[in-house]
Amino acid sequence: MQHATIQGRKYLWRLPQTQHDLVMQIAADYNLSFPLAQTLVARGFVDKKQLQDFLLVSKDISVHDPALMKDASKAVVRLLQAIEHKEKILIFGDYDVDGITSSSLVMTAMMPLGANVNFFLPNRARDGYGLSTKVVERAAANGYKIILTVDNGTTAFAPAARAKELGIDVIITDHHRPHGKVPDVFALVNPHQEDCNYPYKYFAGVGVAFKLMTLLYQEKNMELPDKVIELLLLGTVADVVPLTGENRYWVRYGLAHINRHESYALKVLKTNNKFVKPAIGSLDIGFMLTPQINALGRLDDPRQGVQFLIGSNEADTDRIGKLLWQLNQARKEIENEIFQDVKAQIDSNAIDVSKENVIVAASANWATGVIGLVASRLVGAYGKPTLLFHLTKDGLAKGSCRSIAEFSIFDGLVENAHLIETFGGHAQAAGLAIKIENLAQLKENLEKKVAAELTEFDLQQKLRIDAHAKLPDFSHKFITDMAHLEPFGHQNSQPYFYIKDVVLVQRPTLMKDLHVKCVIFADGVIKPLVFFNRPELFEQLIAQGDEPFDVVAQVMENYWNGRTTVELQGIDIAKLRKDS
Repeated sequence: MQHATIQGRKYLWRLPQTQHDLVMQIAADYNLSFPLAQTLVARGFVDKKQLQDFLLVSKDISVHDPALMKDASKAVVRLLQAIEHKEKILIFGDYDVDGITSSSLVMTAMMPLGANVNFFLPNRARDGYGLSTKVVERAAANGYKIILTVDNGTTAFAPAARAKELGIDVIITDHHRPHGKVPDVFALVNPHQEDCNYPYKYFAGVGVAFKLMTLLYQEKNMELPDKVIELLLLGTVADVVPLTGENRYWVRYGLAHINRHESYALKVLKTNNKFVKPAIGSLDIGFMLTPQINALGRLDDPRQGVQFLIGSNEADTDRIGKLLWQLNQARKEIENEIFQDVKAQIDSNAIDVSKENVIVAASANWATGVIGLVASRLVGAYGKPTLLFHLTKDGLAKGSCRSIAEFSIFDGLVENAHLIETFGGHAQAAGLAIKIENLAQLKENLEKKVAAELTEFDLQQKLRIDAHAKLPDFSHKFITDMAHLEPFGHQNSQPYFYIKDVVLVQRPTLMKDLHVKCVIFADGVIKPLVFFNRPELFEQLIAQGDEPFDVVAQVMENYWNGRTTVELQGIDIAKLRKDS
């Protein structure tokens, strides 16, 4: 059966099939409101076992033995040997939150065991991504016997070969997909590699590192330090991996943990953001807290992130916390400047989004650490795979790619590997370096691939509605009930609700030339409604007057002056005056 659709101002809305009797049964069995029960059904949770596994999130069902991870046991034996003989171990991480938390987690786990361990995080601008032969040679010169990578290493072929020549054992822990063959290393712990029997595949890098450290501590008959749970939580949420299965369990467990035992670093991040909610949720971590840590790797030295997260000196934590806030504010300004640069090219038809299926833009002035964020915004704004590049003086274009759900940009890069110097990533997000003279050919090839594989419907921006709802549904109990569906994030988004025939009760307000605030009425109830980053709706809503329209919205709590209110975050509108 096909889903009914409504064309909204921006998205094609795909409405859920009601299945009224099943929804009513679930609502009664679990004491949930009808829209939340309908959300569960729309997302495929229709029998008792599926519902209980999702809502109750049992460790026995969700969490698997780390020894099932290929090469994990081999890696643990080598690490225990190194700890016993005081061999020097170098943790090599990455400059994003996943890499910073992964490095922090392994340091936190290994130091209490007496390991002779240190860490290195590359500078994005100076060192680039991933393990390099230069780092391997420096490690050898300083007497390191093991290099343990976290959140990288699956494509480190030349560095792995050099390490072998120099007598260094390389243990890779990573979650990026292999291109086919893998480096010749002592151990490769990556659930995506062939012949890995671990049942769950979708960890962030910090999740893979956590599983290895879990196995290490099991072999020692010891409990991991509590701190690793916070680090696992931050890295998993920040890296936007699916919040399903084992990730869902650990994120939910981690949220309960940090809301009982808050670290000083988290207090600093919350203070920076003027955070006033009584509890931290996954969306707070993803949108308010971890972007501050990410700013270090985008614009500065990521090694300070490890000191911030696991250091014991509160004065140092305060100092780095202040830097994080400043860098994140600078990041926002730089991001907006780059976005406006590309938007100007689109508005002038230098990039013709009416004819081109892939957005490609490049500049020597764009910061490499920020272009990925801009690419994500452009995908959201225009619904097209996007590649943005920083042009270097040595003839290379260093790029970040983001894509739509219907098109794997990683597969597109694999098919064009002959044009590319290096690349890596996932279906919807990847990074690459390419000679500038090959950019045009890459763009042409990706355009052809999109045209061959995707229909016009595939390229249309769509919004999957979870449930029909009415304004009276959105009570404080509704918010409490919705917590059973958390944590929200990738592949478990906050529900989208379709609300029919609302009317404005006062003139909309345009805030900061970006956000539109309204007050709407339906079914005897008035609710505030805010559209973030949708200034184009302001004039449309004013023209609507007192005519009813439909809205898709998400529900949120707002905390202000000690009061908690339920508000709606608008996503799109339909049935406008001009449409009727």
